[in-house]
Amino acid sequence: SDHGLESIGVVKKVQDIVEAGGLTCTTFLDVVPNPTVDVVNASTKMYKESGATSIIALGGGSSMDVAKATGVLATYGGEINDYEGLYKVPGPIVPMIAIPTTAGTGSEVTASAVITDEAKNFKMSVISYEILPKYAVLDPELIMTAPASIAASCGVDALIHAMEAYVSNFASPFSDAMAEKAMELIGGNIRRFVANRKDEEAACAMMVGSTFAGMAFAWAKLGNVHAMSHPVSAYFHVPHGVANAVILPTVVEYNALADNGRYEKIYNYISEDKEPVIDFTPDMLVDEVKKLNKDLGIPSSLSEVGVTEDKIEAMAKDAVAHPNVLANPRQTNLKEMIALYKKAL
Repeated sequence: SDHGLESIGVVKKVQDIVEAGGLTCTTFLDVVPNPTVDVVNASTKMYKESGATSIIALGGGSSMDVAKATGVLATYGGEINDYEGLYKVPGPIVPMIAIPTTAGTGSEVTASAVITDEAKNFKMSVISYEILPKYAVLDPELIMTAPASIAASCGVDALIHAMEAYVSNFASPFSDAMAEKAMELIGGNIRRFVANRKDEEAACAMMVGSTFAGMAFAWAKLGNVHAMSHPVSAYFHVPHGVANAVILPTVVEYNALADNGRYEKIYNYISEDKEPVIDFTPDMLVDEVKKLNKDLGIPSSLSEVGVTEDKIEAMAKDAVAHPNVLANPRQTNLKEMIALYKKAL
């Protein structure tokens, strides 16, 4: 977990429950946003020294990522870079219980861990169904103390998970079912939840919607939004959810050429206007995601979050090498990726 959750008593609450069951519990609280290789190594060292046999991941996606990576190294050794890419974890890792405190990442049900290699300014992905947590505990009370800005960026991130899975080249009837329910729950509640995080019904919808979105992209993968956001976070330390939300309108507009009717369904889930749409066009969805971002206080460009043009080519090279590009409905080469970054800037 992290020191922020420790300071508000959430870590102690979980630790007390574990210890009341007669178990010994050791805490690692040095998780940071966009966690690094060094953080994973420190966590693994503490895991081994404590004699632990399982892990509780308490927090947002960063805590989940560190827990998964720690589980891999604690079980199989080596460096986390050894497991970068698809399906390189040789078997099951130590049992893990995931307790999300944000409605955003869906990491409690996903087969990936994203770790930043600071030496290369690169966010690597370890992707394997062997690292799925054994259990996910969804407690909406844990997201009801979030600041509005965190609720907004995490909520849009969860929505993007569902949207990208829904239009993915690898979509299936199963992932579609998860994505559609996620979009219904998130699209119908995100404004309400950001406006009032004490709204229990909205909090429940966001929490479950985020988990369904995680299930959707665990099986259907993501797309250009995530391929582009990872380098933005690696080079400029922009929070993952914020980077995704800012990039979203640019990619939705770019992918419109490949739309096969799904844009209208997405629009109906997230639009405030619930009247049947006559003569829908894909640009209506572009306008709707821009409006959603504006309503939630999300910055409208990458330059507003500190991104500079001098790193665009390097970020674009990292982005086109990301596996998510293969799932994006419109093919994208380096020249096009550079243009997308410039447009988002």
